[in-house]
Amino acid sequence: MERQTIQRLFRQHYAKMLRVARTILYDEQESKDVVSDIFEGLLRAQTLLQPGTEERYLLTSVRNQCLKRIRHLEARLRMEAAATAQTPEAEDEDERLTDIVEFVVSHLTAQEQRIFHLRFSKGCNYDEIAAAEGISRVAVWKHLSHALKAIRNYFNPQDL
Repeated sequence: MERQTIQRLFRQHYAKMLRVARTILYDEQESKDVVSDIFEGLLRAQTLLQPGTEERYLLTSVRNQCLKRIRHLEARLRMEAAATAQTPEAEDEDERLTDIVEFVVSHLTAQEQRIFHLRFSKGCNYDEIAAAEGISRVAVWKHLSHALKAIRNYFNPQDL
């Protein structure tokens, strides 16, 4: 793809792509990185976009890249959790998990509790949770994000 075409696409679609990324990720810098990565990929690749499909392709790319980053973060968190579970401080971890469960039960809504349980106890993915709750994947992500933020704020208030 020619550089001028990519510059035109950037000027024409950047703001909308950034809004979509922010809606999914809730992180300004991550959103900018996602959009930049997409345009960088267009510069490197020999992708030909058909006229009239450019916007759809770019917005779909943003969505897919955001979901990929969320999955990567979840996998990293699971790996970190598995690594810490193997340390001698496992008893302290059990106490912390008990505290977290008590917090979840006393501070989160019933729907957030169900979603939290499906995700972290049952290991369901976002599609499975969305189907079980009758909501969208984005709604699942929002509920989990809210629950995790509340847990972080409650147990690590100095990190605010």
